[in-house]
Amino acid sequence: MSDSQDAASPASRASSTKTAAVADSGERREGSADPHVGSYPEQLKGGEGHSAIPEDKKEEILENEEDDWAHDPANPRNWTFKKKWIMTGIVSLYTFITPLASSMMAPGLPQIAEHYGVTSETVTALTLSIFLLTFAIGPLFFGPISEMYGRTWVYHIANLLFLAFNLGCAFSDTVGILLGFRLLAGFVGSAPIACGGGTVSDLFSEKDRASAMAVFSLGPLIGPVVGPIAGGFIAQTIGFKYVFVVIAALCGVGAVCGIPFLRETYHPVVRLRRDKRAADPEKVAAAHPHLLEEHGNKWHRISVDLSRPFILLTRSYVCFLLSLYMALMYGIYYLMFTTFPDLFTEVYGFSVGVSGLAYIGLGLGFMSATVVGASVADTIYHKLAIRNGGKGTPEMRIPALIFGSLFVPIGLL
Repeated sequence: MSDSQDAASPASRASSTKTAAVADSGERREGSADPHVGSYPEQLKGGEGHSAIPEDKKEEILENEEDDWAHDPANPRNWTFKKKWIMTGIVSLYTFITPLASSMMAPGLPQIAEHYGVTSETVTALTLSIFLLTFAIGPLFFGPISEMYGRTWVYHIANLLFLAFNLGCAFSDTVGILLGFRLLAGFVGSAPIACGGGTVSDLFSEKDRASAMAVFSLGPLIGPVVGPIAGGFIAQTIGFKYVFVVIAALCGVGAVCGIPFLRETYHPVVRLRRDKRAADPEKVAAAHPHLLEEHGNKWHRISVDLSRPFILLTRSYVCFLLSLYMALMYGIYYLMFTTFPDLFTEVYGFSVGVSGLAYIGLGLGFMSATVVGASVADTIYHKLAIRNGGKGTPEMRIPALIFGSLFVPIGLL
């Protein structure tokens, strides 16, 4: 199945389909052929005098700009096939590492409790689950920030902070310090999830993005499954602290790949930087007023962008119900991570390493659902688009979402 937020699991089918639907919705914005700049006419009309350029001249500049941008080599959708997939691969690596870290310590929970002298099962489970608290909240902030300053810097800074916080987990002296670093790691670790779907949408049109979205979705789906499998043997052989060291090392690999090669893909920011290099103040002011406002107004825009996800969550029934469904699926998913270690080691007598292998079934299910689901969702979308005169809409991916959701209760039974 294919997803993004403007701002991930048994709910893979719901998540990936929802991402594609949100990404596709950009194609229907009015006033532009490009979904990333569809709001420019509204911004120009509501500029409230931020530029002294007459309105008619603004419109003329904007129209010429839109025509040029559709065929501009700097447009990420006009990049070569190879370059697009390099960007997708790097972002997918980022989105693999952070979900991996969310569950990698699961088989080592008994060791953690023994090492820190924790007697409460709740506190022991909290060392794993507290990561998800800020992991769920982070996208509400990183999504809007990435649209103000670009996605690339969000990826890089979040990845380096994630590396540092996992090293902090590895060298924590008390369970309280461990909980604190896990909380911080969850927050910055959510950045790739918040921005990754948007990056795929930046690079591919709605007709071409299903395969790329499926690859991107593998990280959030496979990461939490691979984590316990690897983490079990790491905890058994060299100790649970090295679980966090391995995560930090993976972040280092991501930084080596991402910092030199990852390029900005968010269209308004790419255009702003290009126009600034052209040293044409009138063009910049007309095409990008929301990025060139005064300092006070910029902070006002940031506050509006940060509040928008909360408004959607509380005022949109569709958004609320999908979020509630995802929360339920994630709750069940991570309940398995916190209960399986004790179940398979104490009841069935598995070693710590072998207990991690119990998650292989989940991983195989996610992979098959991603491969098959993306194809099914794409087929349904194209057929419905043909019936609609060749025009696709986000709602055309809903049938695949409904079909996929039926397998969750079947699997639990």
